[in-house]
Amino acid sequence: MKLVFLDALTLGDIDLSSFEKFGEVKIYQTTNKNETIDRIKDADIVLTNKVIIDKYVIDNSSIKMVQILATGMNNVDLEYAKQNGIFVKNVAGYSTNSVAQLTFAMVLNIMNKINYYDNYSKNSYSQSEIFTHIIDFNELNGKVWGIIGLGEIGKKVAKIAETFGCKIVYYSTSGKNNNSDYKRVELDEVLKSDIISIHAPLNDNTKNLLNKNNLNLIKEKAILINMGRGGIVNEKDLAEIIDKNQFFAGFDVFTKEPISKDNPLLNVKNILLTPHIAWASVEAREKLVKLAYKNVEDFINGKYNAKTL
Repeated sequence: MKLVFLDALTLGDIDLSSFEKFGEVKIYQTTNKNETIDRIKDADIVLTNKVIIDKYVIDNSSIKMVQILATGMNNVDLEYAKQNGIFVKNVAGYSTNSVAQLTFAMVLNIMNKINYYDNYSKNSYSQSEIFTHIIDFNELNGKVWGIIGLGEIGKKVAKIAETFGCKIVYYSTSGKNNNSDYKRVELDEVLKSDIISIHAPLNDNTKNLLNKNNLNLIKEKAILINMGRGGIVNEKDLAEIIDKNQFFAGFDVFTKEPISKDNPLLNVKNILLTPHIAWASVEAREKLVKLAYKNVEDFINGKYNAKTL
């Protein structure tokens, strides 16, 4: 077998040598769309995170399997791959702990004003007349935490938030999730929570879900966290409302990634930004690679066949 990694750089410095068990392995750190065909034309198995595998790529290659190194599968033409007998597999459930952890890192950073206090301690504390310096910050205990998308990550966040003493409410983006552990409410009520965190996929139900028509429901000093997908929140509308209404936000995902230089969120004061790294703890990336390895192994050993496509 010949295996090709198209964008290994997206996995950081995780060891991929285990895949050599299956045959020849070629690793490319990045691949642009003009390079894809040439790099996979002789490959049996392609491993990709974000590189697009569409009809044109499929028609100009002889690949037998595409292993997506992520949960989302929108970079592969799944229907055309199926028509051509190409098995496509993603990896799910590897990043739950990592995403939940960054969610709380952002919330606690914002609530406890860590950036402000760090700057004060390094630049002004030594000149203080007293042992402390206080600006108001609040506790999570007793706050209402609203979750948009109560999947595995959303449930993990809810469980941790409960240990802080938060009351949990959630909005089901599909309308089908009825979790008896927490109170299901409509979107407008979730947006009136003290903390709102998004853990939903981007689809027809969630695209532009938060926009100028409902972002004004978010109250002063509340916190909006987006760990789902860019495009769920209208970035232009949020940029126009957030500072005026004096609430806060933390975003790890954006409509265009890498973020555009003209993205209006770059000019917002009350927002904390990270470059789509919530999924990427060392442990999560190691788990991702192990699960991808098992998928490839199962495919080579004949576990997957035409009936499973």
